[in-house]
Amino acid sequence: MSMAMELTGFLLCLASWLLTGSSLANDYWKISSVSGSVIISTRQYQNLFRSCAENSGGIRSCKDFESLLALPAYIQACRALMIIALLLGLVSIIVSVLGLKCTKIGRTSEQAKGKIVLTGGSLFILSGLSTLSAVSWYAAQVVREFHDPFFAGVRFELGAGLYMGWGAAFLAILGGAMLCSSCKKGSSVTPPRGTTYNYSKTTHGQQIYTAAPVTESGSSKAYV
Repeated sequence: MSMAMELTGFLLCLASWLLTGSSLANDYWKISSVSGSVIISTRQYQNLFRSCAENSGGIRSCKDFESLLALPAYIQACRALMIIALLLGLVSIIVSVLGLKCTKIGRTSEQAKGKIVLTGGSLFILSGLSTLSAVSWYAAQVVREFHDPFFAGVRFELGAGLYMGWGAAFLAILGGAMLCSSCKKGSSVTPPRGTTYNYSKTTHGQQIYTAAPVTESGSSKAYV
């Protein structure tokens, strides 16, 4: 049962890492709002690396953010958190593969494998928390600008990239927790209760005494 939970948690973590990469590469972190517009000729959307505009004919043009230091602080922080999440996820995958019960590498004991899986699960949880912090911070900024009456500029709404990031964070935290739980269950198995005897030690140097055989005369006297 612990092996099945361990394998399921690892697959969830692997899917979360792939989804985190897809979220980071997605262009639709925020999309221009259509609230109150009757005719829309251009749609704008952005992610952490570039800004794009698409007209009604489907033709789009994108421009990368030229200067990193000129960007708002929250975009710089979200970039760093997403990259850290991907790096932690990659390290977690490598560590978890070495500690899975279904993999045999060298002569690693079960106790050592449990510690390795626990480390991998903890790193996956940290990766999920990094992704969750990045997308939540970005979403909070978008919502704040949308409801700010003094904000002068294009108002944006939440895009698909943020929802992908939330899904990736949830899978990473869930998979990491399952890996940690499987390690705990596997290490809590104790041998069956009972007393074991080391016959080689108990019988060493001991002599076994047997009663002397009873003769026929002795047995006949006992009945008289």
